[in-house]
Amino acid sequence: MTVAVEGGSRKTQPGNAPRPGPMSRIRQSYNRNWYAWAMVAPVVAVIGVLVLYPLGRGIYLSLTDADSTNVGRTIGVNKIPDSFSWVGFDNYTEILSGGDHQFWPHFTWTIVWTIVCVALHYGIGLGLAQLLNRKMRGRTFYRMVLILPWAVPTFVTVFAWRLILADDGGVLNMALEWAHLPTPAWLSDPFWQKTAAIMVNTWVGVPFMMVSLLGGLQSIPPELYEAAEVDGATPWQRFRYVTLPGLRSVSSTVVLLGVIWTFNQFVVIFLLFGNNSGTEAQILVTWAYRLGFGQDPRDYAGSAAYGVIILSMLIVFASFYRRWLARNEKAA
Repeated sequence: MTVAVEGGSRKTQPGNAPRPGPMSRIRQSYNRNWYAWAMVAPVVAVIGVLVLYPLGRGIYLSLTDADSTNVGRTIGVNKIPDSFSWVGFDNYTEILSGGDHQFWPHFTWTIVWTIVCVALHYGIGLGLAQLLNRKMRGRTFYRMVLILPWAVPTFVTVFAWRLILADDGGVLNMALEWAHLPTPAWLSDPFWQKTAAIMVNTWVGVPFMMVSLLGGLQSIPPELYEAAEVDGATPWQRFRYVTLPGLRSVSSTVVLLGVIWTFNQFVVIFLLFGNNSGTEAQILVTWAYRLGFGQDPRDYAGSAAYGVIILSMLIVFASFYRRWLARNEKAA
């Protein structure tokens, strides 16, 4: 009798019980958490409509030769059906092999743009956060002033910068001319266009980085700084061995977000140079938009292929970045 009971209990032990299938686990989770499922369902439905369907449609179009001449449309009472063809991975092959003569130049500029902007965002934001974390008169006022560029809508900021950087009659060039210095063509010369884009995006992105790092600085216990001072640590040593390790979790998150946002920063480039100028200053996302909506005929397939490539690169980068951070945290 005892043996029979032990045998029966062995089957019910959690460690030896067979793992239920996916549908069984979903059914069990629904029975236990039906209220949470009901709350999440509308959000899942909205995401499915707004994100998953366009993503699936974009992937499908990237495998065709769809453009504005062969996509179904309605003209008056006449309905013209789709006439584009399935081409498989031809669009990806042409783009990645350099057949369109556009992807690799824009990819190189996008990488430079992202690295320089994120480095400036982080460096300037950390410097300002360090200053605002000190006890000084008017600290609240300075915080409000430095956060102000973040509060202003981005399109307003970019249009203001267009007036400042205008080649003829711009405030900056007038000041440079008054000082007898060269007046660059900020909005027409390719090199100065890229410089202007980095300047404007730095202005737009620094407040977010500053606020995030300031919150991280305030979470570091003051006792660590006091102990370091007692041990005779210099300001640089306190910054290196107390501040930077204390900001590691915040820094890893904001840098990852900064890279993704800057890589996909559409508004600054598009509003600063418009759709028909600044070809060499276009990053991948603005070039993809230009293919799909800024030329005639519109290349929907090429634009969708660019979008899928951009999404794939960001997913790969985020995966490697998180793994690299996790490995460093374990080694620390």
